[in-house]
Amino acid sequence: MKRIALFTIAIVAMTLSAIAATSEGTNNFTIKRGTNVSHWLSQSNERGVARRLHIQEDDFARLAQLGFDFVRLPIDEEQFWDEAGNKLPEAWHLLTQALDWAGKYHLRTIVDLHIIRTHHFNAVNEGKANANVLFTSDKAQQDFINMWYQLSDVLKAYSNDAVAYEFMNEPVADDHEQWNQLIFKVHKALRKREPQRTLVVGSNKWQGTGTFKYLRIPEGDKNIILSFHYYEPMVLTHYGAPWTPIGKYKGKVNYPGQLISQQDYEAIPADLRPTFEPYTKVWDRERICQDFRDAIAVAKKYGVQLFCGEWGVYEPVNRDLAYRWTEDMLSVFKEYNIAWATWCYDADFGFWDQKRHTYKDRPLVELLMEK
Repeated sequence: MKRIALFTIAIVAMTLSAIAATSEGTNNFTIKRGTNVSHWLSQSNERGVARRLHIQEDDFARLAQLGFDFVRLPIDEEQFWDEAGNKLPEAWHLLTQALDWAGKYHLRTIVDLHIIRTHHFNAVNEGKANANVLFTSDKAQQDFINMWYQLSDVLKAYSNDAVAYEFMNEPVADDHEQWNQLIFKVHKALRKREPQRTLVVGSNKWQGTGTFKYLRIPEGDKNIILSFHYYEPMVLTHYGAPWTPIGKYKGKVNYPGQLISQQDYEAIPADLRPTFEPYTKVWDRERICQDFRDAIAVAKKYGVQLFCGEWGVYEPVNRDLAYRWTEDMLSVFKEYNIAWATWCYDADFGFWDQKRHTYKDRPLVELLMEK
């Protein structure tokens, strides 16, 4: 009996040890190059048939055939829950259907909660800054966590090697520590339910590289990917974009080199010049490397993968300039082993025309795939 008891204790100890090792281990969610399947379950007013037909199985087949290995899939609260917090079933079906299609074609997926009612990354530019109460309201933060509980209830059925969660897009907190504290709060809540799920975490202030030095994440968790977004120089990537002050500039842009000549700068209205002053400097591959430096250092400090979750050039921008910048970005990503997802697949920064069902920028695709 004594031998049996000791044997039983040993088996239990081994089992508990195995469970602990599994919960603390690193999954196989690795990514290299992807794109954002945007303006579908996020930032879109399409509903019903139009939304159901917007993204189909052949889109995932196409991306896999091109050589992408993952997609970032933005979703918005307003498409998944009504204002009373009730689930809106069709969006949930479209999400799981998309994940099934992605899995069929061996594409990993980052599910990105892009916009919620208590936080919008562009609220300042849209005159709605007062609606961003997430960082000052305990209720808003609990509601946010509850959203992820409900997402987890559905998405936990998918392998940790196939699906990751980006629990918030482009945080804009007044104080960097407000975002850090929310990171720890959400991380703790999700880890109780999914110990090994990969969590994608960005930096404060639109996931800019300049704020990485203030970013804190839980140490020892290797199932975290750090994410930044990079659209600099904005005067090039967002030239003519109507939703940003940058879009008001109509002068000439050069890349690489001095982006705006002194003559063109002096022609800008005086009240707008502070916005454009940084772009009177030289911008090139070396400048991009400098901008990435803090993000690279922080990822190295925590021993986790680094990921550029958004980068791209607005469709109307001169293509020669766009391609030169794209080549430099790809070169830097390769040098520092940074995964990336273009913004985006089929919208106004994209390479695919969903309405005409053809490529609208095939040279861009070829450039992305040759590296």
